[in-house]
Amino acid sequence: MQNTTNASSEATMRRVVYGRFGEAEVLSLETAAIGEPGPDDVLVHVAGAGLNPIDWKTRKGLGFAARQIENNLPWTPGYDMAGEVVAVGRDVTTLAPGDRVMGMIGFPAGGGGYAEYAIAPAVDLALVPEELDLVSAGALPLAALTAWQALFEVAKLEAGQKVLIHAGAGGVGHFAVQFALERGAHVIATASDANRDFLAALGVHEVIDYHTTRVEDECYGLDVVLDLIGGEVGKRSLHTLSKQGVLVTIPTVTADEIITEAEAMGLRAHGMTVRPDVFHLEEIAELIEDGDVKVHIDRAFPLDQVQQAHQTLEGGHVRGKLVLDCRA
Repeated sequence: MQNTTNASSEATMRRVVYGRFGEAEVLSLETAAIGEPGPDDVLVHVAGAGLNPIDWKTRKGLGFAARQIENNLPWTPGYDMAGEVVAVGRDVTTLAPGDRVMGMIGFPAGGGGYAEYAIAPAVDLALVPEELDLVSAGALPLAALTAWQALFEVAKLEAGQKVLIHAGAGGVGHFAVQFALERGAHVIATASDANRDFLAALGVHEVIDYHTTRVEDECYGLDVVLDLIGGEVGKRSLHTLSKQGVLVTIPTVTADEIITEAEAMGLRAHGMTVRPDVFHLEEIAELIEDGDVKVHIDRAFPLDQVQQAHQTLEGGHVRGKLVLDCRA
């Protein structure tokens, strides 16, 4: 299928960039040319771009992604997006202009989601269910894939098992609790008391208020722990596992120390890094289509409020997801 768009090298778009690492103030909007897709790529008019903790950590120069891009600044962040295909490369046969798509793109060195248009390999994009608006869909891929891969690829969670999910009301957490419930697990989640009703409405069996209760005093013999917090929380959570249980920790900065501690206790712990996987994304889309999983958007920010969006993201205590509305 040939490229069919009026977006040329002379057409322009707005995109977010930063030229150095630092606080949210380093984020700015610039006008740039709209590129053309390569043979296996598509050009997407972006509606929503998800905001993820890796975004602010990388902006500050922290973590493995920052090491990938430090010599390539200025750089446009954003690993999540959804929108409408406006052009396809000559070798693309699976997508066409007008298709509503979502995907995890440019990970870890490319980025590019925080923009009005983005180019992505067709193989990384899934169709967006009709039940989901495009701005909300932009918040889904990275967080949902993290939850899916942690639970089912690394931990191998099965029906009937008991799982503890830390920060269950957050971006990754609110997907993880829904996936685990759909798989038939007994789900325990930590959250603030303010999020108790939110998690109960999703079907979580037990909610532990992390302000007042230590999980190791309440839980024992668990099959799986999904640690989305890291550090001391991850280490203390090892005491909740059964001898055959496994803890999966997501924050990379403390993963090694948690794994070392687990080994000293004769237990299993793994770190993981999410990766694009369109087949997993399509399975998740089916769950949304069937009404088994919902995307909760805490707040959508217009593109020109990206600094405020990052400050909110970095502050934590977000229920569900934050997203940039790239057409606002």
